[in-house]
Amino acid sequence: MEERRPRPLDGEALWTYALKLLGAQARSTGEMREKLLRRAERSIDVETAIARLKDAGYLDDHRFAEAFASARLANDKLGRAKVIQDLRQRRIAPALAAETVRAVYEGVADQALIEAWIRHKYAKAPREGLFASQKDMASAYRRMQQAGFPSGEILRALKRFARNPDLLDGFEPPEPAPEDE
Repeated sequence: MEERRPRPLDGEALWTYALKLLGAQARSTGEMREKLLRRAERSIDVETAIARLKDAGYLDDHRFAEAFASARLANDKLGRAKVIQDLRQRRIAPALAAETVRAVYEGVADQALIEAWIRHKYAKAPREGLFASQKDMASAYRRMQQAGFPSGEILRALKRFARNPDLLDGFEPPEPAPEDE
């Protein structure tokens, strides 16, 4: 069966499509450009639509990054590194991603954030003695690392929440999984 491709859109139809996309979900300039390029009859129409969206205040990477980082902090309790990584995946410039996360996370203590994340992710588990074995700690360590927390803070949190903190004396943090590049 042949794959059906949507018909290419002219300038005005592309503008309408862009508004529809933004009505459904906030997007960065890079994400919007990528979506529009797939549907545009001419690439010049994409740049025109992007400029119109920016002029109208509908597309603003700084505002998008700030809202995204704030939501990740408030709702998911994620660490700085993960939020920067997610912003980069959403096509936000590296410097803007780092600057925005620095501003949003200003005054947020890593240890308090990681403990909030543990309570959020392990809500049904007992508060103390959460990690009973080295296997539990290794699993939790990987999850916290993926959530963007620094190694030193992860180890401090593991010590606080371990059923037997002495298990950490021989604990070797697991190697991070290789990145797909």
